[in-house]
Amino acid sequence: MKEHTVLITGAGSGIGKGLAELAARSGWHVLVTDLDRQTADATAQTIAARGDRVEAFELNVTSSDSIRQVMEALAGRRVDVLVNNAGLQYVAKLEDFPQDRWDLIVQVILNGTCQMTRAVLPGMKRHGFGRIVNIGSIHSLVASPFKSAYVAAKHGLLGFSRVIALETAPTDITINTICPSYVRTPLVEKQIANQAKEHGISNDEVIREIMLKPMPKGVFISMEELFGIVAFLVSDVARNITGQAIAVDGGWTIQ
Repeated sequence: MKEHTVLITGAGSGIGKGLAELAARSGWHVLVTDLDRQTADATAQTIAARGDRVEAFELNVTSSDSIRQVMEALAGRRVDVLVNNAGLQYVAKLEDFPQDRWDLIVQVILNGTCQMTRAVLPGMKRHGFGRIVNIGSIHSLVASPFKSAYVAAKHGLLGFSRVIALETAPTDITINTICPSYVRTPLVEKQIANQAKEHGISNDEVIREIMLKPMPKGVFISMEELFGIVAFLVSDVARNITGQAIAVDGGWTIQ
């Protein structure tokens, strides 16, 4: 693969951390960003210990000032690939859903993606190349109870991506959304406990009856699978794949 510079949001843990480590292992220069500077540094230290190229930045994707500071720190250096991964979850019935949590989820997942994309597009256009990969979810395509904010925000990524795909069509820039079903991350572990509480069942029952039952293949998605798709979308042979939602769901949505 070509040696790209990739900026990953929410890379201090979970999917973002896994993608950062695999991207660095593949020879890319990784810009690890996270709201928590300590977790960003920890991810970067793990990568640097293997001798791979990495930098860490504190970044709040809901803050235009924070985004500007990171872009200024890069001093005009190109960002070839942006992975919009930052996100959070909260599980509750709508009438019990704190409005501030609802707003924050949409701010991070949808508005954050918008602001980060706006920040990197001018540089991508100057250099004549760019790849934007949004980490969506199976919940970009279907709904589940008790996740109104998350489902709304993840659905919004698809509409946003389609518009930006049209706006960048004259250039070698693409934007796509990967829509995985469950990946075994700390965020999903927390969801298991929350879902168990809401449904009044055990954690094992949540995994078996709620998370994996809709998937004919019946297994969690691996980090290697996700990075393989990212790498393909970044490659030259994917230059005509843009504005798409790519389901990685073990057959969930074909039923």
